[in-house]
Amino acid sequence: MSLLVTLGAGVVFGLALAAPPGPMNAVIAEESVLRGRIAGFRAGLGAATADAIFFVLASLGLVAIVESLPLLRGVMIAVGGVLMLYFAVGAVRGARASFRPSAGDEPSIEEGKGFRKALVLALTNPYQVLFWLTVGIGLLRPGELDVLAYLPLVGDDLVGTFVVTTGSPALIGGFFLGILTWIVGFPTGLVAAERRIETFAPLVAVGSGVVLAGFGVFFLYDAASTLAAL
Repeated sequence: MSLLVTLGAGVVFGLALAAPPGPMNAVIAEESVLRGRIAGFRAGLGAATADAIFFVLASLGLVAIVESLPLLRGVMIAVGGVLMLYFAVGAVRGARASFRPSAGDEPSIEEGKGFRKALVLALTNPYQVLFWLTVGIGLLRPGELDVLAYLPLVGDDLVGTFVVTTGSPALIGGFFLGILTWIVGFPTGLVAAERRIETFAPLVAVGSGVVLAGFGVFFLYDAASTLAAL
């Protein structure tokens, strides 16, 4: 398979994993409509930085420690759930505030926090850890990867359709390029839509809060189940 095709496969894989609705995209959406496209990109960059950290740890074989210690995994899930609920409250409060500062206004004290918020949330997301324990580590090992098999809902029907060689720097580079494409394009699209629809910002902010709260409750339930099984 040519270098260009392998790079393209990595981009497709990165987009497929970054695009579906979830807690990271909820944070990116909140930051984008409340503070602008650059703030949304910074939040996305925070989540992508966590992926880069997990990539390094996975390549060193250190992330597997989390999976080998059920108590640590349960605590991580609980912390992630609490953080998601906390950020959900912040998203709903933000929907009731001024969404975009006027020209000449002083920078908001919240400016720049989107990166840290997304980074901390991603680092405490056990499912992101589990991804790098399985699929992520598979990207590093020489072999084959069935890219479309990992798509939500339709993956089972596409098994064997798009198989690429793993362990290639082009595949890893394409994977992160796909994530970068999403964290640039998603905030840009949200801001463009908000300029056309006056009520778009509060709707997205509230929607982000609902998504984060839903994931928070699910994570806390999962944590309780994990710790109860010990």
